Amino acid sequence: MHDLDWNDLRHVLALAREGSFAAAGRRLGLDPTTVARRLRAIERALGVRLFERGAEGEMRPTQAGEIAADRAEAVEAEISGLALAVEGADSEIIGTVRVTAVPILINRVLIPAIANLVARHPGLRLELVADPHDVSLTRREADIALRLARPGPETGSRIIARRIGTLAYAPYAARHLSVPDLPGQIPDLPWLTYEDGMASLPQARWIAGVARKDGYAQLAVNDAEPLLQAVLAGLGRSLLPCIVADRIAALARMPADPFPTRELWLLTHPDLRHLARVAAVTAWIEATIRRLEDDT
Repeated sequence: MHDLDWNDLRHVLALAREGSFAAAGRRLGLDPTTVARRLRAIERALGVRLFERGAEGEMRPTQAGEIAADRAEAVEAEISGLALAVEGADSEIIGTVRVTAVPILINRVLIPAIANLVARHPGLRLELVADPHDVSLTRREADIALRLARPGPETGSRIIARRIGTLAYAPYAARHLSVPDLPGQIPDLPWLTYEDGMASLPQARWIAGVARKDGYAQLAVNDAEPLLQAVLAGLGRSLLPCIVADRIAALARMPADPFPTRELWLLTHPDLRHLARVAAVTAWIEATIRRLEDDT
């Protein structure tokens, strides 16, 4: 049997992740026919079929394909870990650190605090990935993740996670909607909430409870950033993180009790914790969150 090498495994892993020859080719910098040809050669060498075409045309790994993709991912992690270990021999705070969080935390918490960090470390380059969905640290799609809940088993047992704070929420409305003769008083407004796929979020459950009493939620979105923009536009009221909304003069906090909270967790891959640049960024994130919580 032909001995497989890492180049063979890269094709299997890319196809398993992307689901098509075209997308796998883009990831690998190859044309789709080359990926398909390499896959056929690998299958012949192993004597098994690794992928089959699904009902909608997507390429799905067979049981053997899943095993091959899992082994390929483990090899990828080891190779990346070796490269990082060698790179980490230099303790200077230089190079790129990729950070992911939900858009409202990237836009409203991290970006306003970046100037001091890059001024202290001019050789540091940040890549900020604003995504309402969890980006994988195991697959090295990010170096650091800021999450709004304790990570579950799907995150992977090797990921290092620690709680760094609590995100408090409160209801807010646009300040320009205040009753003219009663400063600070906001009239009843429709509730703005999250779309059905996010109904399990603590803040979405809270809004659903009060909306049943006060009236139907008239707008649903998939992230807190568009929710904030809708509140600023005067479309209604909603729950927003206090460390963000309390710093926006155009918003007014509305009375309500009790407010829901979310835990803030910082996640890193163990292969990265020895890197000076990663340590500097995690310390900066923790200090930023702590300062905002103290000021709220």
